[in-house]
Parts: sequence; C-alpha cells; structure tokens
Amino acid sequence: MNYLKNVQIGINYIESNLDFDISLSHVAREAGLSQWHFQRIFKALTNETLKTYIRSRRLSNSLEKLVSTKLRIIDIAVSAGYESQESFTRAFKSSFKLTPNAYRRQGNKGVFLKKLEFNTEYLKHINHNISLEPEIYSQNKMTVVGLKTCFYNVDSEKNNIGEKLPVLWREFLERINEIEHVVTKSPCYGVVKQVKDNTDLLEYYAAIEVEKLDVIPVGMVSLTVPLSNYAKFTHKGYAKKIDGTVNYIYSSWLLNSGKHHTSGPDLEVYDHQYDSLSEDSVMYYAIPVK
Repeated sequence: MNYLKNVQIGINYIESNLDFDISLSHVAREAGLSQWHFQRIFKALTNETLKTYIRSRRLSNSLEKLVSTKLRIIDIAVSAGYESQESFTRAFKSSFKLTPNAYRRQGNKGVFLKKLEFNTEYLKHINHNISLEPEIYSQNKMTVVGLKTCFYNVDSEKNNIGEKLPVLWREFLERINEIEHVVTKSPCYGVVKQVKDNTDLLEYYAAIEVEKLDVIPVGMVSLTVPLSNYAKFTHKGYAKKIDGTVNYIYSSWLLNSGKHHTSGPDLEVYDHQYDSLSEDSVMYYAIPVK
C-alpha cells in the first residue's frame, strides 16, 4: 500500500469539495483508509490536524473568490462553511489582519494557502534524515486485563490525551495486584484501538497479560489482542514524548516500508526498562503490520 498516494487522494478530494461541508470520515474513505489512520498519518506529515487543514483550505478558497469574482461576501462566507458574514469576517480578520472587504479592495493574492503535495524528499526533510528500523515479530494471541477509557489523540482537534491517560495509569497501577493469573514477567501494555472506522475517538487500555480469565476485578475489563505481526520501535526518554516516535513511525517508516497497518490495536510496551522519572527510560511502541 502506497500511503503517500492514499493521503494525496484525500487531499485531492478536499480540493474538489472546498465549496461544501467536508466530512473527515469521507476524506478518509476516499483515500481508502480508516479515519484514525488517515488523521494519524496526516498529522505526522504536516504537524497540523486534518480539520485545521480543511478549514484553512476553505478559507484560502474564499480569498481567491474575493479577488477573482464579484460574489457577495455573504455567499462566499456560506460556501466557506460559515453561518454568517459576521463569523466569516471574524475568522478572516483573525487569520489575515484585515477584513474581507479590505482584502477585496487591496486585491492581494499573496497569502493564498496552497494545497499540500507530498513526496519522499519532503518526508526526509521533516524527519531530519532519521533512519530507524523496527524489530518485526509475531505477537501471539493474548488476553489482557486492565482499565479502559476513550480519548482523542493528538491528531484530533479534540485532543484530550493529557486528561485521560495519566489518570488511567495511576488507577491501574494502584490496582494491578487485584488481577489474577498474570503471566510471569509480563510487561504492562497500553493498547490503542479504534472504536470504529468513521471517527477519531479511540479506546485505550492500561493492562497486563493473563494466562486465563477467572474473576475480573470490579471496574476492569478484558481484551483479546489477535495474532499478528508487529513492527516494534524503541522509544528512549520520557513517555510524554512518545508522539515524536509515533510520528516517525507513521510519517516515514510506514510510508516507505512496503507494509501497511492491519487496523488492529497499537501496543505501548512497558517492561523493567521503563522509569517514568528518568530521561534514560526505555519503552516500546508497536504497530500491527502485513
């Protein structure tokens, strides 16, 4: 699967529909990816959310109409997705420091926001020529038990990861001894799973592997991680900086690896090398691939 091609298809779909409301799920569907994976790759490539990019392109489209057509400003505002001329004017002035009327009189075409075009040189540039190779391994089917929450990741404008995950981990570690039949020397896992294809809402499990299910502690849940090949990357340093590693995985390695994501759960792996208070801490991030 050529992810660069898929993302560009999504970009082209946006360009063809700038005068209409653009659903994030429709963009991803046109590109042949789930919404989460499209947004994850897009954010890794551009360092901005898909929703922000769509808004900026629709605003750019309104700029062009202001200087090249005689359409009323209210009509331009509506086609850009604004409910009123007033809300359009506020957004316009916030972005460009002048009103739509002033911009039309000035006739300045120099601030158009351009459509993105991706290529391998661009990828090398944003990753500073970093070359990281993962360990490819077969993850057996496993059952984990732990605590679950739902959250929006950094690739979403609703990002609430900082509010959700630290609290979940604190509660899980306080209760981990309640879990029975834990696999000897099992690491702890952060399991990241899509809720469904047409949303950027994710499920997250702070969990540990068990040999068998018996009594699940009150408030905890179980999850089966299916058999799959995984590409596992080492992350050194604080866990709060894991997004840089994940960006590399999705924006550089995955796009050029000849492999593609199975849409199964991603795994954060925390073993004896992990120390939340140390810059020398080591953890792993693994994605299911084929």
